[in-house]
Amino acid sequence: MSRRFDVTQTDIRDLVLDECARVSEAGSLLVVPTDTVYGIAADAFSASAVAALLAAKGRGRNMPPPVLVPRAETVFGLVDGVDDRILALTAKFWPGPLTIIANAQPSLDWDLGDTHGTVAVRMPDDEYALALLGRTGPLAVSSANISGQPAATSADEAQEVFGEDVDIYLDGGARESGLASTIIDLSGDNARIVRQGPITAEALREVVPDLIDLDG
Repeated sequence: MSRRFDVTQTDIRDLVLDECARVSEAGSLLVVPTDTVYGIAADAFSASAVAALLAAKGRGRNMPPPVLVPRAETVFGLVDGVDDRILALTAKFWPGPLTIIANAQPSLDWDLGDTHGTVAVRMPDDEYALALLGRTGPLAVSSANISGQPAATSADEAQEVFGEDVDIYLDGGARESGLASTIIDLSGDNARIVRQGPITAEALREVVPDLIDLDG
């Protein structure tokens, strides 16, 4: 049976986050607030949990979920060949609505889907998400919706979508913008935007001048 907790209640927050960490470690799914929209989350290092996340969203392995991290330094453990571009982007835009696709560390024991050796990483600017990530470590997190549908901006909306497929729903209040993060791909020879979002191409070009926009 699914459970729902109000993570804004300071008197129970630590107990709630500890229980979320236990549930995640056991391979079950969570719905969590982020700085953009609500996300459905799984232990990034549990192949079965990631598979359950993709199934709940109606996605195949060809659409692997991003990984949320508790601090910028975590990229050194997940990304192969952290370069000056990544360091500059994380320094300027993290925590915040920027997802960076980069080549993954080949030694990592995980299965996020058909990633072709890459990983999409982000540090969210949300106190509840960061507090949870501080307990769990990296989580595979995708927007809380059926693939192709609008992302949930409240715990109510997410619960209507996923029902009993999710063990714990964390209610952190409404997320007003409903706008998913900007995604930039640094895994190839050319840096390019693959999804527009709150951070504009102009702002990104201040750090990565040769960035290719969606329109080429």
